[in-house]
Amino acid sequence: MSKSAPPSPQSNAAFTTGSTLRHVIVMATTGAIGLVAIFLVDLANLFYISLLGQQELAAAIGYAATIMFFAVSMCIGFTIAASAITARAIGSGDEERARAYAGASLIVMFAATVAVSLILYLLIDWSLGLLGAVGRTREIAVEFMQITVPSLPLLALGMGCSGLLRAKGDAKRSMYVTLSSGVAAALIDPLLIFYFDLGITGAALSVVLVRCLFVLVGFHGTIRVHDMVALPGADLIRSFLPAFWRIAWPAVLTQIATPVGNAYVTGVVAGFGDDAVAGWAIVGRIIPLAFAAIFSLSGAVGPILGQNYGAGRLDRVNSTMRDALGFTLVYVLAMWILLALLKDVIVVVFSAEGDAAEMIATFCYIVAGTQIFTGILFVANAAFNNLDHPFYSTVFNWGRATLGVIPFAHYGSAWGAGGVVVGWGLGGLVFGVLALIACYHVLKHLPKQAGREGIQLRVPPAAHSPFTSGRGAGL
Repeated sequence: MSKSAPPSPQSNAAFTTGSTLRHVIVMATTGAIGLVAIFLVDLANLFYISLLGQQELAAAIGYAATIMFFAVSMCIGFTIAASAITARAIGSGDEERARAYAGASLIVMFAATVAVSLILYLLIDWSLGLLGAVGRTREIAVEFMQITVPSLPLLALGMGCSGLLRAKGDAKRSMYVTLSSGVAAALIDPLLIFYFDLGITGAALSVVLVRCLFVLVGFHGTIRVHDMVALPGADLIRSFLPAFWRIAWPAVLTQIATPVGNAYVTGVVAGFGDDAVAGWAIVGRIIPLAFAAIFSLSGAVGPILGQNYGAGRLDRVNSTMRDALGFTLVYVLAMWILLALLKDVIVVVFSAEGDAAEMIATFCYIVAGTQIFTGILFVANAAFNNLDHPFYSTVFNWGRATLGVIPFAHYGSAWGAGGVVVGWGLGGLVFGVLALIACYHVLKHLPKQAGREGIQLRVPPAAHSPFTSGRGAGL
């Protein structure tokens, strides 16, 4: 990759000026809205299928979702890489290079997911058998995946466009990409499943149509509105690939870590009976909805860090980290209080009893507060991925999913099902703190790293004190 130059006065690097706190808030909240839309779409799809009254249909969707998760994780990892590399180029002021990198990212993502979808298509029946799907449920899942798997490249392009819009600083249009797919799914699902009486086939076709819209809205923002995508030459793609894969593969592995840890917790909770499993399932649905802004932080903070690093504004890199951590603290404390106040309402809404009610209460009163450290881990991951240390994000996420889950959940089980959830939360505390320490180390040595990469600093190195310097303009 070529060396970064100082941004020109005409640079469109939106994050290199203005309040870093405002950028963090806008990016995190718009990202959260998009995430909530995706979560609600998945929930609605399962809800509509369940209305057909055939248990094997819902089970088939569950099996398919488990397998598809790994393909989606790959798309997320690719999106992180595309956003990081493009944001750096935008921050450097080299718009032509940024456009070429954006185009190369989309080409690589499309080509890689075409290959993956072909392999996955050939292994559909085998992979479902590996999960234990049998009989009519397996047949239905095969039918569903044979329709949806070939559309994985469309999902990759849509997610890539959303990430590129974040890299550009257009949080609103990035949100529109995911939000439009959510609204479309809510309308198309019941139309195909019930009105045209297509059942599971209608649900699958809905997924494909929604992904088509996903791409169209994404292309409108990236190509028509911002003209930020150019067709790169073969030489540029070849030089681009090492930097892309250096970020993408650790990011993919990072995404896969979380369900591994959750699977272990589910196994431990299962030892306490169906009520406990139901309670853990309810908690699993509360977390992404209540803490969507925290889950969006990696994608939200990354482009801000990338642009300012590319621009040589390490003071703003540090202020972004400080503001992101402050946002995490305030948001989680507010949500913790809200969940504690709504505990009884949640129990009633989900008709929870016994261990299920106990686990919900334990989460709302105690464990919700530990999401502060989950947020810290996500902010640190954003720094690692966008400041050339993606391996750290993989190490800490897998550490969280294994060493931060297995011993804590195991010993917590001595205090019942609620103790398992408490142990899970405490493991997050440990790895959140460790990730923060590592992040401080990365920021401390960032001036030397920038010098090695040929990035011209725009503020004297003495001002680059991690988490303390370079406050952006006021709100």
